[in-house]
Amino acid sequence: MKFNYKAKNKDGNIQSGMVVAVDQNKAEILLGENGLVIISLEKEQGNIFARFNPFGKSVKNKELVLFSRQLATLISARVPIIQALRILQEQITGKYLLSIIADLISAVENGDSLSNAMAKYQNVFGNVYVSLVMSGEVSGSLDKSLVYLADQLEKDYELGGKVRSAMTYPIFVLSAMIIITLLMFKFVLPNLTSVLLSQGGSLPIETVWIIAVTNFINVFWWLVLIIIAALILGFRYYISTPGGRRNWDIVKIKFPIIGGIFQKIYLARFARNLSTLVIGGIPIIKALQIVAEIINNTIYREILLETVAKIQGGKTISEGLAGHPEFPSIVTQMVRVGEQTAQLDDIMGKLANFYEKEVDGQITTLTTLLEPIIMIILGIGVGILVAGILLPIYNMADTAG
Repeated sequence: MKFNYKAKNKDGNIQSGMVVAVDQNKAEILLGENGLVIISLEKEQGNIFARFNPFGKSVKNKELVLFSRQLATLISARVPIIQALRILQEQITGKYLLSIIADLISAVENGDSLSNAMAKYQNVFGNVYVSLVMSGEVSGSLDKSLVYLADQLEKDYELGGKVRSAMTYPIFVLSAMIIITLLMFKFVLPNLTSVLLSQGGSLPIETVWIIAVTNFINVFWWLVLIIIAALILGFRYYISTPGGRRNWDIVKIKFPIIGGIFQKIYLARFARNLSTLVIGGIPIIKALQIVAEIINNTIYREILLETVAKIQGGKTISEGLAGHPEFPSIVTQMVRVGEQTAQLDDIMGKLANFYEKEVDGQITTLTTLLEPIIMIILGIGVGILVAGILLPIYNMADTAG
């Protein structure tokens, strides 16, 4: 709980602020321990909008990295967990993360472990984070677990950032092309097509098609917008269903060029998270189950869960992954080497680095290729417009001359 207070300090000066505690009695004790004489102490009620606002209910990756590193530093300096979390309250600026830290403090004060308290916020910390924190608590190396988590979060953020930056440019250009095309059909082409229609006579087939599309959009532009919105919403609903999500995940890894990038992203994610969990001392079966849930692709999830079943039947990880084209032979061979040498964590880390570099190189190549492809599409559009509208008008002007 959060309590707003007004109190006198040792110098007799009045100060106000906020304190987090399980109840009001605990808040009074905490303020007294800090040499404050309470003048007023009230529980913070918050507001309806803050409680029900769907926005802001997320923690940025950078905030989580900073939280992890600072908490690791404080714990390695032998600062008690509750005190460390209170110190972090003064450093963190994100409101949602601050509310989470307040709940973590309350839970730990009530005798709960940090990992169990974090498990209530799966959308923020995730299975890997909670599992490694739990392992660190058991082994007494929580600071090392948090440092390693911060490193992995940074690597995941960099990989995701490269993908997002590569896709932003073509998505922006294609969206702009669609908007400009609709505006031309609505406001520009009707004036040009009216000139052609006023002259009568036969028109080229491409001109007839352009006139038909122009007339349709000019009258039913609202229907076009509804269709576009319906397609987007329909697609989002479809991929939210189990069957639709599975089909979409298949398309992502089978689609030419882009499919290869997605496969390498999933393999990098598999290797990186498995390495992280093995280093954290998580049993291999549980580690694979966690990776299956966070890899974010139905096909890879099914393969990993099938591998778990095979391991429980006495087979190795490499034997479980073998025979699946989604896991190339280099992956199964390196997993086999890691199992045989008892260095699976190190081998998986190297494999993750390899695929992350591969993704980086392919994204750079794809970005370079997209520019001429987009220029070709623009050229085709301009060519159709010239052939269908401008040339007939030019020919009419020549005939009239």
